Amino acid sequence: MEKGLGLSIQQARKAAGYTQQKLCQVSGISYSTLAKIERGAIKAPSVFTILAIAKAINTSIEELLGGEAPSRLQTDKKRSKSGIQFIYFDINGSIVRFFHRTFALIAEESGIPMEVVETNFWQYNDLVCRGDISMADFNQLLAEKFAVPGVDWARFYLNAVEPITETVELIKWAAEHYRVGLLSNNMPGLIKAMFAQNLLPDVSYDVIIDSSQTGFIKPESEIYKLAAKEAGVEPTSLLLIDDSRPNLMAAARLGWHVLWFDDYHPDESVERVKKALEF
Repeated sequence: MEKGLGLSIQQARKAAGYTQQKLCQVSGISYSTLAKIERGAIKAPSVFTILAIAKAINTSIEELLGGEAPSRLQTDKKRSKSGIQFIYFDINGSIVRFFHRTFALIAEESGIPMEVVETNFWQYNDLVCRGDISMADFNQLLAEKFAVPGVDWARFYLNAVEPITETVELIKWAAEHYRVGLLSNNMPGLIKAMFAQNLLPDVSYDVIIDSSQTGFIKPESEIYKLAAKEAGVEPTSLLLIDDSRPNLMAAARLGWHVLWFDDYHPDESVERVKKALEF
């Protein structure tokens, strides 16, 4: 049965003229998840994941299931005592550490003082994370500021990021009981690259909100409204886990549950999250 579903999705994807990478980009699910579903390695995909795929390739969930009702998929996710049904995880500072290590690597290779690297990074970070400028533009701007031939931010970033083990385990636990997603301010292509290098937890995410694809960044209200719409639940049923207080406060003003993640004390943060998710 599961192999039939995977084959059905694969055939529908190809009929729509989509590569796996293109379908992942349009649907917001990870490449790893789609690949596993298509080959039958994920035996009970989330109904919301299948809905996202169906929507992306302009078909129905019934078509993908061969006329069956979607009840055989994962629909038994939990609701916490406080009403939480869907958890969004921030990436940078919550799932991985990267800032200071990346700045240090660039400074070491270029000979530019680290504070200069950091200052110029923040000057252009919002623009590239919102998709207003490309990665090539971002790299060129940094190269001009540093007076060096070129900068490859993605290379430095991917070499520097360090998964926070406690969060990785938390997400694996959360995905067993709740619907989960990623809500990240990130540069074009980096989330996909992180999955490819196994830097993000390999679970079946229901939604991935990548700022560079939405045109909005946290803490702008539009990105939270989009995230709530894609999750398909009321804001009061959403939890955001993030290391940025402005990002959390923006979500809270829209009715979300929020929890601050302290990557210096991840054990304590995980304990707070699990307590909030008691069911």
